[in-house]
Amino acid sequence: MKVVVQRVKSANCVVNGEVVSSTNHGYMLLVSFTHSDTIEEVKKMARKVAYLRVFEDENEKMNLSLNDIQGELLVISQFTLYGDCRKGRRPSFDKAGEPAIAKELYEKTCEYFKENGITTETGRFAADM
Repeated sequence: MKVVVQRVKSANCVVNGEVVSSTNHGYMLLVSFTHSDTIEEVKKMARKVAYLRVFEDENEKMNLSLNDIQGELLVISQFTLYGDCRKGRRPSFDKAGEPAIAKELYEKTCEYFKENGITTETGRFAADM
């Protein structure tokens, strides 16, 4: 599993020229899964993301988590995180998980955040976003 975490003041997801989801202060996550990923790894990653201390406190020290600031998430599936460009000029996506399994893990990721009280918006799996 790979996750890119981007702090945002706001973010949105556009599909075919239409905003399908948006979020306020928090994170925009790009998530990708490989063949060996499990639900347990998803839960571990979600806990880690929720409690990363990367938001400033009253002393401007990065000391607060997403939970502390009651931040929001925009979670986007991004299989290209597993692109391998070491050989040739066209990336290989052999390490990216099968779409059906990746979709299940993506949905479980979003579900886990929601179950833990984090406002979570999503993109559209497999859409051009």
